[in-house]
Amino acid sequence: MPELPEVETVRRGLIPVMQGKQIIRADVNRPDLRWPFPARMADRLTGKTVEQLRRRSKYILADLDSGETLLIHLGMSGRMLISKDDHPDIQKHDHVVFHMQDDARVVFNDTRRFGAMDLAATDSVENHKLLASLGPEPLGNTFDESYLVGRLKGKNMPVKTALLDQRIIAGLGNIYVCEVLLRAGISPTRKAGELSAPKVRSLVPIIRDVLAEAIESGGSSLKDYRQADGELGYFQHSFRAYGREGEPCVTKGCCGEITRIVQSGRSTFYCAQCQR
Repeated sequence: MPELPEVETVRRGLIPVMQGKQIIRADVNRPDLRWPFPARMADRLTGKTVEQLRRRSKYILADLDSGETLLIHLGMSGRMLISKDDHPDIQKHDHVVFHMQDDARVVFNDTRRFGAMDLAATDSVENHKLLASLGPEPLGNTFDESYLVGRLKGKNMPVKTALLDQRIIAGLGNIYVCEVLLRAGISPTRKAGELSAPKVRSLVPIIRDVLAEAIESGGSSLKDYRQADGELGYFQHSFRAYGREGEPCVTKGCCGEITRIVQSGRSTFYCAQCQR
C-alpha cells in the first residue's frame, strides 16, 4: 500500500492539472471501490473548482468551491494517471475520470479496487471517520521530540508496531519504519516503552529525513505504485533495510547482514548486529 511519500508524490503531481482548475465533467464508471461511492458523486464533482489539493496521512484531499472535500485513498493498487490533449482509451479499471479544464484528464485506475473516494463538508472533514483518529503529520510542526517521548512512554508493544500506529503518527508505513529503525540503530522488537528518552528523541529527525528523501526521490515503486505521470518512483534503490534479506548491512562499521522476520503479519527487515 502506498505510504506517505508515495501519496505526497502523487499529490504534487496532480497540482498542476487539478489545483485551481475546474472539473468540466466527472465520470464514475462503477458504483463502488472498497466502499460504495457517495450519492450523486459525478454530479457533485462536475462543474466544481478544486481550490486546494492537500494531503492528510495517506489520503489526498481535494477542497472544492462547493464547500465539499473529495477524499481519495489509493488503496493497494490505485493510480492517478494524467494525460493532456492526446488521451488514451478508457481501460477496464479506469473507475473514475476527471475531465479538467485546459483539456487535461485525470484517471483513477485501480485493478484490485481497494481504493476509496468519499465527499464530506470541508469545514468538518477532519472529523471524517477515516481521519478523526489520526495522529500528527510526521513532517508537521505538532510532531516533535516531546510529543513522541510522551506517546511511547509506557507502551508495551514493539517499537515498530508503535510507529505504525496511525493514532500515534499519521502516514508512516512498513517500508519507511524499517528504514528509520535501521538508521536509528534500534531493534524493531524492542518494547517502545523501554527505549530511553534520548533514543526516542533521536527518532524524530530520522523520520523526517527518511520521508523527505523518499519524497524528493519520487516515492518507492514497489508492486503497483506509480507517480501521477505514470513514471516509476525510484526511492527503492536507496533502501538500506527493506527487501534486502541476506545482504550486507550498509551501516558504517557494521559487519552484519539484513534479516527478515514477521511482526503482526508484516515483513520486518533489520540488522541484528547494529540494531539493539
